[in-house]
Amino acid sequence: MEVEAGGAVERARSGDSDAFRLLVEQHSRAIFRLAFRMTGNEEDAEDVVQETFLRAYRQLDKYEARSSFSTWLYRIASNYSLDLIRMRKRHEDKRERGSSAEDRDILQSIPVDSPGPDRLLYGSQVKDRVNAALNELSAQERTAFVLRHFEGHSIQEIGEALGTGANATKHSIFRAVQKLRKSLEPLVGPA
Repeated sequence: MEVEAGGAVERARSGDSDAFRLLVEQHSRAIFRLAFRMTGNEEDAEDVVQETFLRAYRQLDKYEARSSFSTWLYRIASNYSLDLIRMRKRHEDKRERGSSAEDRDILQSIPVDSPGPDRLLYGSQVKDRVNAALNELSAQERTAFVLRHFEGHSIQEIGEALGTGANATKHSIFRAVQKLRKSLEPLVGPA
């Protein structure tokens, strides 16, 4: 598929909009999966996909075939996903600082739908803990972990997306796994 993309990239660079459309069709699902796993939000993931291809289109002349086109797209998507996460965190911090203790008490007193079986509750706790743990990782650790364990990319591909060597990439993944294990240990027990 990457061979086809290489020809499509060259045609898109020369102004062929159908070739760029082909690239979008070939890569948009993978970019969405990556963005959703990084942001945890479907709406944000859709924004990441749009922004990734917009940026890629604007910067096609800067793409160098040293890495695959998909790796270049992953780098753009990862960076934009991390920007969105940081922006959301700043927005939430401002909102929390702006709300009074009285407002927070009212929010806590609103009844919530009762959870289903214990299994759903446990799954929800694990999901919340994983998301919280992912948010605690550095940008590089989170990207490396998501690309490796959710997307199944090789160390070399991840290194190209991050702009790091193999050892630094492996170390980022290792640190991410260690931090996630430590964070999840109260729910699942020691590894």
